[in-house]
Amino acid sequence: MTVTDGRRARGDVSRQAVMAIAVDLATVSGLDGLSIGGLASAVSMSKGGIAGLFGSKEELQLAAVTSAAEIFQRVVIVPALTAPAGLPRLHALIEAWLDYSENRVFSGGCFFAAATAEYRSRPGAVRDAVAANLRRWHEFLAGAITRAVTTGDLAEGTDPTQLAFEISAMLDAANDQSLLFDSAKPYARARTAVDALLARQLTARAARPT
Repeated sequence: MTVTDGRRARGDVSRQAVMAIAVDLATVSGLDGLSIGGLASAVSMSKGGIAGLFGSKEELQLAAVTSAAEIFQRVVIVPALTAPAGLPRLHALIEAWLDYSENRVFSGGCFFAAATAEYRSRPGAVRDAVAANLRRWHEFLAGAITRAVTTGDLAEGTDPTQLAFEISAMLDAANDQSLLFDSAKPYARARTAVDALLARQLTARAARPT
């Protein structure tokens, strides 16, 4: 028989509820603006209560990065995996990312785009955590492209790392410009640009001698 520690269970629930607010705040005010005191005010808790859940400010920031990665996995990666491997899955990944940003899963758009702009030139544990998660996303996207080449959906000579870089650049541009100009038009432009980019790979496949 397993005995559950009620205090620990309540603490886990509190931590999750507070973290949901913390991650959203970080996309607007920045991870550096995420403080024990500020978060305590936002969730109507004492500073001691927040400190008890997360410890230091850096631990709070790192917890926010982890939580954001889990949300990204749930709303972008998992749904796309239901699509058949190859070009359908690649399209599903791209569309899921655009929906994630456009539908404002986080008030400030993509969490990792905001964190990158804030920490790209600031060494430390937070930057390392952001970079590690972005690297995993880029590698996953490149893997989906590799699979599309393997299935014959994209041209044999396609460079998955390069194509993933170009697609990511378009997605990030759509996120940033949508926020800056308060417009959904950048998402439409990103979809058009990505479609054209993939169409060139399809054309290359069709032109390949048999």
